[in-house]
Amino acid sequence: MKSLNALAVSISVLGALATYLALGPLGGVYLIWAAFVAWGAFYAFGADVAALRKLVVCGIFGALVAWVVAVVILTVPLAGSLGLPLWAALVVGAGVVVVVLAANFPALATIPATVFGFASSFAYLLQTPDVLKPEVLLSLSMKNSLVLISISLIAGGLFGLLSARWGAAMTKA
Repeated sequence: MKSLNALAVSISVLGALATYLALGPLGGVYLIWAAFVAWGAFYAFGADVAALRKLVVCGIFGALVAWVVAVVILTVPLAGSLGLPLWAALVVGAGVVVVVLAANFPALATIPATVFGFASSFAYLLQTPDVLKPEVLLSLSMKNSLVLISISLIAGGLFGLLSARWGAAMTKA
């Protein structure tokens, strides 16, 4: 089978399974949209074990930085004096400095993966009612962005690896 045809089969079947699981029995365990972001990133980073490692390590690092940024915005009382837009912009800017400078460490050098984790976290926090609150961010629950986005990125990366390996196996057959 041609490689592209094999990938069409493996990605579509596993994409359907990932969707079913995220919306059904594993609902609330991972976000399907974040898993698909990670799945695409896996392919963009090389579609191999090294790509999975970059995605997971840097993606979770990005989710961690976003989590810290969100906690600081909400718990350090400067929004009142500076205004929330300016305070949030300053804290996000500081977080981005951390993301970029962390790339000096080889394990954190895949800045796009870090940005995917950071952006996915804020997409979840800003679009989901009642999760951008200190009590949620500081809880060990599936509503905590650090927990949920990290699991979602790992799930997407693993589905990516499975689809790449299955696709390769069908190509060799």
